[in-house]
Amino acid sequence: MSQNRFTPESTRLDDAARAGWLYYVAGNTQDEIARKMGVSRQTAQRLVAMAISERLVKVRLDHPIGRCMDLAAALRDRFNLDICEVAPSDPEAPDLLTGIAIAAAAELERVLKSPDRRIVSLGTGRNLRAMVEQLPIMSCPQHVVVSRLGNMMADGSATPYNATIRLAERIGAPHFPYPLPVLASSAQELSAMQQQQAARNTIELCAKADLSLVGIGQMDMTAPLHVDGFLSQAEMDELAQAGAVGEITSWVYDQQGRIIDCAFNRRVASAPLPHDSDRPMVAVASGLTKLPAIRAALAGRLINGLITSEATAERLLA
Repeated sequence: MSQNRFTPESTRLDDAARAGWLYYVAGNTQDEIARKMGVSRQTAQRLVAMAISERLVKVRLDHPIGRCMDLAAALRDRFNLDICEVAPSDPEAPDLLTGIAIAAAAELERVLKSPDRRIVSLGTGRNLRAMVEQLPIMSCPQHVVVSRLGNMMADGSATPYNATIRLAERIGAPHFPYPLPVLASSAQELSAMQQQQAARNTIELCAKADLSLVGIGQMDMTAPLHVDGFLSQAEMDELAQAGAVGEITSWVYDQQGRIIDCAFNRRVASAPLPHDSDRPMVAVASGLTKLPAIRAALAGRLINGLITSEATAERLLA
């Protein structure tokens, strides 16, 4: 004797599937579903919820944002990221900053909306400066903004891409500029400078940051450290031989994401770059030239968050 396939369980799932189709595909309201299925509105509501909980409904968003969300999920899984946002790319300008600046500003705004004290630490660079410009003006006197590295160029002038002061002004929060240069003249000088009370306070704030946002620099001839005069051609050649592929807040690292033990890094005055931190260390970076540097930072767990462009995300996953 054949088994009766119309069990109470199968009938219940059939009703849930029908309600799910009417709601998600046909666009009916729950009142309309109740009328068409001859049940109460509460029952219709439960059946629609069951369609989701029993995985009878799979939603596919046919929109560029949907593609970006898929890429972000894939990057999170591939690289074990805590935070990942992918901004749509313009096919004619795949490395345009605006998209990732808006996405980074949205992530920052979520943290700043907290009524409790939050510490935000920032690196420097065009991406972070663009992010701050996309942030709405807010009143956040309870928060603290701190810089992860010095603001002084090789010739003593201030960098045009410092984001810390601009962010503090935009949200009305106290800020702590990094009280040391980008580079010390020697490891001995650096050790002495780091004993200053102001330096110790700033480094401690960076270590406690609830959100850190940094840029990623490439290590070819267009490297910001080289263009800005911090690295000579001879030093660039030396670092290339050591396997340098990228830098974060001036800390130079290799293809495995390991900070290179070299004369240059021994003079870097920036706040220490944590490895595999349990605090959000999010890179805002995109572009073909930065791809090896981004890959290495992900591989070495120098970052646990990434905000990037659709084009860059596709390359990282290829």
